[in-house]
Amino acid sequence: MKVVVIGAYPDSILSFRGAMIKAMVDAGHQVLVMSAPASEQVIKGVESLGATFQSYDVQRNGLNPIVDIKTFLQLRKMVNDFQPDKILAYTIKPVIWGGLAARTRKSTQFYGFITGLGYAFEKGGLVRNAVNTLVKMLYRVSLKNAVKVIFQNNDNLQLFTQLGLCQQSQAARVHGSGVSLTHYPQTPLPEQPPTFLLIARLLGDKGIREYVAAAKQVKQQNLSARFLLVGPEDTSPDKIEMAQIHSWHEEGIIEYLGETKDVVPFIQQCHIYTLPSYHEGLPRTVLEAMSIGRPILTTDAVGCRETVIDNKNGLLVNVKDSHELAQGMQWFLDNQEQWPMMAEASRDFAMRLFDVDKVNGHILELMSLS
Repeated sequence: MKVVVIGAYPDSILSFRGAMIKAMVDAGHQVLVMSAPASEQVIKGVESLGATFQSYDVQRNGLNPIVDIKTFLQLRKMVNDFQPDKILAYTIKPVIWGGLAARTRKSTQFYGFITGLGYAFEKGGLVRNAVNTLVKMLYRVSLKNAVKVIFQNNDNLQLFTQLGLCQQSQAARVHGSGVSLTHYPQTPLPEQPPTFLLIARLLGDKGIREYVAAAKQVKQQNLSARFLLVGPEDTSPDKIEMAQIHSWHEEGIIEYLGETKDVVPFIQQCHIYTLPSYHEGLPRTVLEAMSIGRPILTTDAVGCRETVIDNKNGLLVNVKDSHELAQGMQWFLDNQEQWPMMAEASRDFAMRLFDVDKVNGHILELMSLS
């Protein structure tokens, strides 16, 4: 079969979808991968999997109708030229415009992969609420003829069906994007001062401000504790300016280590992986930390709560609550004898539910590709 995988952000194709693309190719399918223009390294990486790459114009965070119409027209042209049997699209713009483009060819089956709700679903001022309403309307239209709408957590699934954005009969759930248990091998906890780590794009809704506020509170009594931050800048309206990040770093509250294409060495040097996010599909970095064998401190938020069995492999704290986050950090500092047991529980949890081969097998089964 001819299969198209449509994303937006090229730098995440190989790390997030590479194993899935390879599974589709190995099952005997012709796979075309699409994203915003990619580097030569990404293109060669896609080709090494046995797939082909094609770029298209997509603005991940913008609200420019001219750009969005161009996105739709390019995807519609791909549908007419390539004539795919199946399209799998993930993240908001590819799902919406890919779903609408798929409707222009009756024999093309469309599958939407909802990997999170993002900024557009957060309530706020007049503009954000207007965007929220528009996005729901577009989802409803683009998913109308979808064969399956695949979710990474039950909360998002229930919300979409309750709002009528898709039908219950269309909805299916998988355990995130999965994690490679071999690429993220279990490693012992390091011999160094207690170290917390947050890896995320520099966005407010990743809980970065709460992470800094909690670190500042904890450091008043635990001078040796380290709080690392790794992640790239972003163009979202919710972005945190780099000047602010550097200010926190210079104050000694956090250690900002820049962005990286390989999170493994950073996770290996931490003791507690921390993600105070407001909402997720199912956070990939947490799965990677679990696979490496790290206790988890995250929020009782959509997607995040799926990764923690409270008090077994980590702790859950309230969303947007820096004081409770600080209390969670302090608990870990006061109970270091619990870390090895929690580390083992994280690895076991990852092996049981989040193995990338199991997740991708489920996706291919839902798409009738296996």
